[in-house]
Amino acid sequence: MADKKLKVTLTKSTNGRLKSHKACVAGLGLRRIRHSVEVIDTPENRGMINKVAYMLQVEDV
Repeated sequence: MADKKLKVTLTKSTNGRLKSHKACVAGLGLRRIRHSVEVIDTPENRGMINKVAYMLQVEDV
């Protein structure tokens, strides 16, 4: 069974953001603006994505 994946791209800087928001971005594996990663669609990853949605672009893969 293939797990559903999401392509997540950081669109805004983490400078001046809350520490917990920076931790979510790092937890998703994002390092810099316009950096994209593919993550498995799990409740844990969805929670991090929802918390910092204002800084991200999310697409289905």
